Amino acid sequence: MSRPVTQVKEWILRRHPDRSDIPADLDLIENRLIDSLAFAEFLFLLEELSGRSIDRDNLQVDDFRTLTSIEEKFLGVVAR
Repeated sequence: MSRPVTQVKEWILRRHPDRSDIPADLDLIENRLIDSLAFAEFLFLLEELSGRSIDRDNLQVDDFRTLTSIEEKFLGVVAR
């Protein structure tokens, strides 16, 4: 099985067939790769991959800006 962040990347790429890759530091929000319509589904994916629920009352937009920040905040990987 692939790393959880790879599964997140694949989920985003399926919704944006015009893209072939997403750099780990690309701003996903600024580049409109995560939009408000699919955000609930995206949160469900993160919960499924991490095995824990996400507190929707304390969400910070910066936690979703890049694949790196998503991996650090929700998938338990600390950047080096």
